[in-house]
Amino acid sequence: MATWPYLGDFSGWEWVRESLGFLGQPVRILRAYPRVQIRTDLIAGLSIAAVLLPQSIAYALLAELPPQYGLYTAICAAIVGALWGSSPYLHSGPTNTLSLLVLSALIPLVEPGSPQFLTAAGLMAVMVGVAQLAMGVARLGVLVNFVSDSVIVGFTAGAGVLIAANQLRHLFGIPLPSAPEFYVTIWELIRHLVQTHWPSLFLGLGTILVVSFLKLKRPRWPAALIGLVGASLLVAFLHLERLGVAVLGEIPRTLPKIAPLPLFNLTLIGKLSTGSLAVALIGLIQTLSIARTFAVQTGQNLDSNQEFIGQGVTNLVAGFLSGYASSGSFMLSAVKHDNRGRTHISSVFSGVWVLVAVLLFAPWAVYLPKAALAGVLIVTSYGMVDRKEMKRIWRSSLGDSAIMVTTLLATMFLPLEFAVLAGVMISFVRFIVKTSMPAVYSVVPSEDYRHLVPNVGQTACPQLAVMTISGPLYFGATNHIETTVRHAFATHPEEKLLLLRLHLIDHCDVSGIHMLESIVQHYRKNHGDVFIAGARANLMERIRLSGFYQWLGEDHFLARDEAIGHLFYHVLDPAICVYQCPYRIFAECQALPKYEYASPLPSMMFLEHEVQSWQPSELKWFMEQEGLIPKLHIVDVREPPEFEQGHISDANLIPMRLIPYQLQHLSKDDAIVLVCRSGRRSRLAAGILQDRGFTHVFNLEGGMLAWEAAGFPMVKVWESG
Repeated sequence: MATWPYLGDFSGWEWVRESLGFLGQPVRILRAYPRVQIRTDLIAGLSIAAVLLPQSIAYALLAELPPQYGLYTAICAAIVGALWGSSPYLHSGPTNTLSLLVLSALIPLVEPGSPQFLTAAGLMAVMVGVAQLAMGVARLGVLVNFVSDSVIVGFTAGAGVLIAANQLRHLFGIPLPSAPEFYVTIWELIRHLVQTHWPSLFLGLGTILVVSFLKLKRPRWPAALIGLVGASLLVAFLHLERLGVAVLGEIPRTLPKIAPLPLFNLTLIGKLSTGSLAVALIGLIQTLSIARTFAVQTGQNLDSNQEFIGQGVTNLVAGFLSGYASSGSFMLSAVKHDNRGRTHISSVFSGVWVLVAVLLFAPWAVYLPKAALAGVLIVTSYGMVDRKEMKRIWRSSLGDSAIMVTTLLATMFLPLEFAVLAGVMISFVRFIVKTSMPAVYSVVPSEDYRHLVPNVGQTACPQLAVMTISGPLYFGATNHIETTVRHAFATHPEEKLLLLRLHLIDHCDVSGIHMLESIVQHYRKNHGDVFIAGARANLMERIRLSGFYQWLGEDHFLARDEAIGHLFYHVLDPAICVYQCPYRIFAECQALPKYEYASPLPSMMFLEHEVQSWQPSELKWFMEQEGLIPKLHIVDVREPPEFEQGHISDANLIPMRLIPYQLQHLSKDDAIVLVCRSGRRSRLAAGILQDRGFTHVFNLEGGMLAWEAAGFPMVKVWESG
């Protein structure tokens, strides 16, 4: 059965079935709802509505939209977002960040307050919903993880500064048009400061003081609602609107109506596409960040794709019902959690309470002063600048600090939709750069020889380089890895053998295989070889399918914990270990005797001599045929402790280090068979004898290990004694 790309093991029909299952979330929620929670959820919903009601009006003002747009959005987001979302702790609604994004995207296209502005806001919400639905259906919930926290912190702080700057004109009571540029807003405000409307300023500052005091001293009270109700009462009883205090105006006392949207206006859709994508991404990032926070605290399993679907349906419905784009709200979610709202239905009740308030109290909005709303937004914007987290990022990481500052400045001085996308691109670029430069480092044994640790200046083995690669072997990283390995070889050309530890690699593509082949060819060209240790099952599967396993050789793939021991006993040149290397690098080296040899020993990897070899069975046969070879000498070139543990009868002990000095009793025409533990030292000794004119020199293939494996007798010193 064919599979769909990027969908794991799903078949096409399974993918369709699960996608349709996303839309059945309300049925699952209602079936599982415990009815004993109704009273608790009604109270929690009322507490949420007390915060949601003034917030939705304030955020609509921020987006230059009529207050009913914020209220209708709040109702849709609370009800629809809860029924189609995944997290029972998340509450959706209008947010300051998205409201500012919507305003920033629409100002260059249409005049704020015009019918075209309202239509464009609704169409943008629909486009945002479609984009989020598409990402949820395509299982792209994981993509928001690629946007780093430093981008979010920088963007949120920049958005907070912009919100405060945009609300200063309402706070000072100066009739200025909205400006998308931060510096234009500040400059125009400075130019018109003489027009400050003092009653509005005092009313706004008073609201800021009341809300700030309540947040500090009575954090469980609905501070924004109390501040706005108090300001409205002052306007109503003192008739401040007659003194020029700007008020919100009457809110329609009706249910949301279906908005006529230009769904086939491709020109407008094209102009809104960039801003819609930015709003969709930021909305999803905010939503999943909040949902993930509560999931960690409560142990709840979060389905990010279902949350994408929930946000998409929410914005789709809000766009058609005279609303605008929304997302998960941390403040509303926190209020819900603090008031024991533990189910989706408590959010639904909050939307119902807001709807009841619209139908009952909408006429009172005529007394709501814009300066007070501006004060509420300024208090909110102050909290958006997370100074503690910014200091933490600044102290901990230069790269994250650069991303945070860049995103903050881009948010303040570029169109917001481009600032968002710039932050996302910066995150992607940083991710690509980091993954394209995985850690490739030399390792040596720890002091107790139990682990291999990074080499920070310790002495390394002169024959074997041991390197660890930590990161993916994909096309973007291959050049860095190969360059690092080649540089290490150029720095230590005597290390002809390379052990690559690949246990930290979880992904490899064909470029990674080609890179491994190139490294092997480079070492073999220079008379060396490469071995692989600790490759995971998925990597080994890719290695086998590519043919690299057969090409390199089965015996070149080693178990991680046994690799050093195998190479020490079967691959490393023992003559170098015993006679040339003054160090004891590995645990296996500790029992080796260390002797100085009179002259440098050639590495048998590129020994030019053609040494004839005898199999153990051949030597045994010649030993039994007395007189067939008149002068057959068996010379064991191991050290005395090795010789004492077991040797061939009639063998003479001449340690490798003494061969140049104890050849006088041997004739150059005699047949000499050289023996060591595995056949490597004896082969090297045979080459030395050939250089000195001996013509009948043979090496015992496989050494004493092969002799013992064949079942032939050995003589031990304590037995012979």
